[in-house]
Amino acid sequence: MNVGVLTAPLYDQSVEEAIEYLDSIGVDAIELGCGGFVGDEHLSTDALDDEETQAELLEAVDQYDMEISALATHNNPIHPDDEKAAEDDQQLRDAIALAGQLDVDAVTCFSGLPGGSPNDETPNWITAPWPPEHLEALEYQWEVGIDYWSEINDLAEEHDVDIGIEMHPNMLVYEPDGMLKLRREAGDRIGANFDPSHLYWQGIDVTEAIRMLGEEDAIHHFHAKDTKVYDANARTKGVLDTAPYTEEADRSWLFRSIGYGHGEEHWKDVVSTLRMVGYDGALSIEHEDSLTSGREGLEKAVDVLSRAVFETEPGDAYWAE
Repeated sequence: MNVGVLTAPLYDQSVEEAIEYLDSIGVDAIELGCGGFVGDEHLSTDALDDEETQAELLEAVDQYDMEISALATHNNPIHPDDEKAAEDDQQLRDAIALAGQLDVDAVTCFSGLPGGSPNDETPNWITAPWPPEHLEALEYQWEVGIDYWSEINDLAEEHDVDIGIEMHPNMLVYEPDGMLKLRREAGDRIGANFDPSHLYWQGIDVTEAIRMLGEEDAIHHFHAKDTKVYDANARTKGVLDTAPYTEEADRSWLFRSIGYGHGEEHWKDVVSTLRMVGYDGALSIEHEDSLTSGREGLEKAVDVLSRAVFETEPGDAYWAE
């Protein structure tokens, strides 16, 4: 297990400069955006079949003894707008093929969200079972999602790449039960990019969720991102909060740097639980804390995680023999 970073906060630097900086603060792995909301400033899917570009990237990674934990395409390939869906689908497919060529184990993404019917023009997030037409819409959405991700599962198998879906609001899969439903229906290449930041505010116990998914070997990647629920707002407006992320004082919860939502003891428990269920990949820091800068947020997160992460394999339990 090691400390990694999704490099989006460092898009003002070249990928080589970002790698050099991350190495200097104790980072061992990078996650590279290559399309969708996360951007592609450090790696475009134009690098597919481009041996020269791939070789230059891998040389920079190897120079600092880094690894690429995942490629990221955060978009909506099952959007009800056919043109938008086709564009996002192609980004994802290209990312999977590129990951295979780079020998990267995983592609991280969202499940996407369809409309509530074939006639809808915008995605429709269903959060309650009544009135009954909402359950009918949800049934339709799952049919769309399962069909699509079953096809992507087969493509990922062809390229020997795992798919890490980030459980996220305004997506079909936003919690662990839905994650397992999709995996069971679509195939074992489909699993979680486990991002606890979207679970905290839902009231989900993160370590229990790790155990739940880990029992089915369903954690393919991990995002290290914290969230703080601000009770003064949550007590009166709940947590389904549509206030803009930039209106920090008015929100019920905010994404925070590691340690600013939950303390170091909690993160050590998260790391320990991940090890218990067999996850030994990167803890990829995704900085989205609007109360600090990207570099300060990354450095504070690395500081906490470097004390929490296990750097060696478990030893023999000699005391139990």
